[in-house]
Amino acid sequence: MAALLCENCSSRYHQPQLSRPLEISWVLLLIMLGKVGLDFFMLQVKNKKVKVSFMGYFCVSLALLDFILLLNIAVILYLEDFALWGVRFTKYHICLFTQIISLTYGTLHYPVYLVAGLDYYMTIAQTSQFPHRGRRLFYIFVVAFIWISGFFCILEVPVIYEELEIQNHFSPYQCPLYVSMQSYSVSVAMLVLIGMALMVCWKETITMLLSVRIASFAGQHVLIFSYVPNNDSTCFKRQLLTRLLICFLGTWAPFVLLQFIILFLGAWIPAYMEMNVPWLYFINSFLIGVAYWCRRQDVELTEEMWSTDPFVSWKFCFMPFNNENTEPAEKPGTVIVIC
Repeated sequence: MAALLCENCSSRYHQPQLSRPLEISWVLLLIMLGKVGLDFFMLQVKNKKVKVSFMGYFCVSLALLDFILLLNIAVILYLEDFALWGVRFTKYHICLFTQIISLTYGTLHYPVYLVAGLDYYMTIAQTSQFPHRGRRLFYIFVVAFIWISGFFCILEVPVIYEELEIQNHFSPYQCPLYVSMQSYSVSVAMLVLIGMALMVCWKETITMLLSVRIASFAGQHVLIFSYVPNNDSTCFKRQLLTRLLICFLGTWAPFVLLQFIILFLGAWIPAYMEMNVPWLYFINSFLIGVAYWCRRQDVELTEEMWSTDPFVSWKFCFMPFNNENTEPAEKPGTVIVIC
């Protein structure tokens, strides 16, 4: 299928000039197999004792949709040419399904991150609990609504739909790779915000990292950071920002570096690969950190508040580690973070 004409394209997408022959269907199968394996691996290794959230349900739905696409590709490659419910399926449909998925994924970055950010902003400092069943049903409804809206917008846009149909007759052996500009802009915004935060509190970050010590506490390896309580509002904000950066980068520094390399090299990743579960959990931690920063005055120091992120422990950001079983010799001017 040929790439859409530039004047008919939405600014959300970048259309590479080079099209790929449909013979790469087996390569696409291997790529999707790797992506699906990575998606389910991340869902398996994440901390299970976390509060339900919109992003958690969306990650599960994305992994299932990727699996469905992988299954469709495998069936079409195996049967090659078959009819189902009066519709004839050929290798052309591998490209068609992948393009529809890519276009849909490419339009959902902004809506998903906006809903996830609002979800954390509204619930991150909440002490009272809504019924778990009601919250789960609400998240499932929102996830389903977003997916249906995304597919509906893609399939109902006349220009895109007509172009996909035309290529079925005139260019059945080419398949363009769509790249979402939404994901590109999100990466740029995140790197800019992280860079600005590091510039603001680079001295505090270096001092805190130089003071870190590794010790054993309650049978676990812990990191001990120096802690100097300060009631000044400006110092509190800077110390909090420093801790948020350390917690976030301590887990996701490789992803931040990867984003920088991709943007520096100008690499374009197809939209069907760009939205994946590891990337969503990376964004998820960033949104949680932003929510903690915005609601810093309202965050309650309860254990329940620290079970929001399945990968990053944010408890260190707001208070020293307090434990009744702590040795008396322990100095109060330290922060202990369990690894």
